[in-house]
Amino acid sequence: MLMTQTMRWFGPADPVTLSDIRQCGATGVVTALHEVPNGAVWTRDAIRARQAAIAAAGLSWDVVESLPVDEGIKTGRGDWNALIDAYCASLANLGACGIRVVTYNFMPLLDWTRTDLAYRLPDGALALRYEHVAVAAYDVHMLRRPGAALDYDVGTLAAAAARFDAMSPDERHRLDRTIIAGLPGSEQHFDTDAFRAALATYDGVDAEQLRANHVAFLQAVCPAAEAAGVTLVVHPDDPPFPLFGLPRVVSCEADLAALFAAVPSPANGLCFCTGSLGVRPDNDLPGMVERLGERIGFLHLRSVEREADGAFHEAAHLEGNADMVAVIAAVHRLSRTAGRSIPMRPDHGHQILDDQGRQTNPGYSLLGRMRGLAELRGLERGIAALADAMPR
Repeated sequence: MLMTQTMRWFGPADPVTLSDIRQCGATGVVTALHEVPNGAVWTRDAIRARQAAIAAAGLSWDVVESLPVDEGIKTGRGDWNALIDAYCASLANLGACGIRVVTYNFMPLLDWTRTDLAYRLPDGALALRYEHVAVAAYDVHMLRRPGAALDYDVGTLAAAAARFDAMSPDERHRLDRTIIAGLPGSEQHFDTDAFRAALATYDGVDAEQLRANHVAFLQAVCPAAEAAGVTLVVHPDDPPFPLFGLPRVVSCEADLAALFAAVPSPANGLCFCTGSLGVRPDNDLPGMVERLGERIGFLHLRSVEREADGAFHEAAHLEGNADMVAVIAAVHRLSRTAGRSIPMRPDHGHQILDDQGRQTNPGYSLLGRMRGLAELRGLERGIAALADAMPR
């Protein structure tokens, strides 16, 4: 059973149109009501209006990405009951409109984080990149977070100081905007002062407390999701390690196994992101598909190339450190065994060819994702054909 092929669409303002996505061969889109503030209810009228626009283009809205979890829920310090009620109401409305998979994340303050949005590769393509030294330079010398130096080793601190001293004002501004201004799909947007103030709201929230808050959130909303016929799928941390003194608790297989054990509801699922999880070499991606497969409701397929000193950049979809052949083979076995087609999308993509001269959302230009979708589609069909040819 082949995967359901989708692409991410950021709504009417996205420079990639629904017509573009359909011509790439996708049958559906992954999107959200990005205009609705965090903590507010997604109404049925708004959901149906977006569905109608997508259907008019010959596509379907297959997955919500994402329904944001308010920071008050993550810290446990906001108007928790009202925020939970609003989240449950949105789930009920989505279910009533026939949308069955809802993505969310539990990363504090920052969603996915990169330090370079236009890292030039040897072939001339532009890729997203994360560099730990650049984060340290920002954290220690620009953000000036109290106690930041304690989170880095001596070598990283020395390299960060040298990096900061060598940066021009424009380079410092660009790094600041890249890290905290918000990447596509990010749920928060800050300037430096606002980010520093937001960090203070997490004082006293360590990894243990954040895990407890995550479990409490799921215990509160999973009954509503079950009643609505919706599966919540958590997106792993990106990158999968702490940043700026903030804990991250959805970074490895052990984190996920503990989350599913704590909340065994069938509505508690996983968005399996091979890029986010693949940053850590201790995450066995094909093995995780085998062991966590019943929880996987959505697939983000991409690969990263790990570098020295904790850096990594987005690789081509079939290259890098993710063994995509083994991953897709495991997904194909899962789909056949379970009798279901799992929605997937080519996650991120290089900026290539004419897209280098066009307005584009970082990581979400058209042609790089179209290349990725074509490669992944071909890989899956080849694996399916080989499986069909094997004696049973």
